[in-house]
Amino acid sequence: MPLELGKSLDRSYTLRLPFLNGFYKIGVYFHKNSNFLLFRADPEFPTSMNSHGLKINMFKNLETSKFCETCLQLHNYRSDNLDISNQFDRIKDDYYNEVIFVLNEAITLSKYKVDDKEYFSQVMFYGLTLSAYETEYLFLIAERQHILSKLKRKFVRTTAIQLATSRSLKIIDDYYTDYKLSLLGRTNQPILDTTKIIKLGDTSDE
Repeated sequence: MPLELGKSLDRSYTLRLPFLNGFYKIGVYFHKNSNFLLFRADPEFPTSMNSHGLKINMFKNLETSKFCETCLQLHNYRSDNLDISNQFDRIKDDYYNEVIFVLNEAITLSKYKVDDKEYFSQVMFYGLTLSAYETEYLFLIAERQHILSKLKRKFVRTTAIQLATSRSLKIIDDYYTDYKLSLLGRTNQPILDTTKIIKLGDTSDE
């Protein structure tokens, strides 16, 4: 059954990405004048293919994703003319060899000039996977950069879709557990007792 876009969505972009021994066609639907965005994922696999426990999830809030919380650095910022929420910044240093890029593209919808500066209404795409399970995991981030020209304000919002087999989800859970334990270890660091510090200039006897 085709996806009914309605009035809230009037643009689409399709990506065809390898997954397992086939492909997934991922449709991205959005509006030229808003931040609203949706995904649709359609498989292109041999009929005899085992699904490997495939699960598909969409995240309107990237902070709720274990993968994002563990492996990615997100950027938030707010000022009078800029409002950024959960923008993809970078792969965290601890996971630089575990997470790899498979996609980095952009669509420019329009250009605005505000106070002699040029701003672009865009959709950015970042595709990430796990080096251990390249064909079994895909995390696709769509970053919508939208300009409200009347208010001279730029909004940046992100949405993501995750395609994962049960094996790749297991390693995400393992990474997440290890990450949480490392945070716990940092908070449990022994506190230095300053009363036991001997000052070199202190000549008093006790």
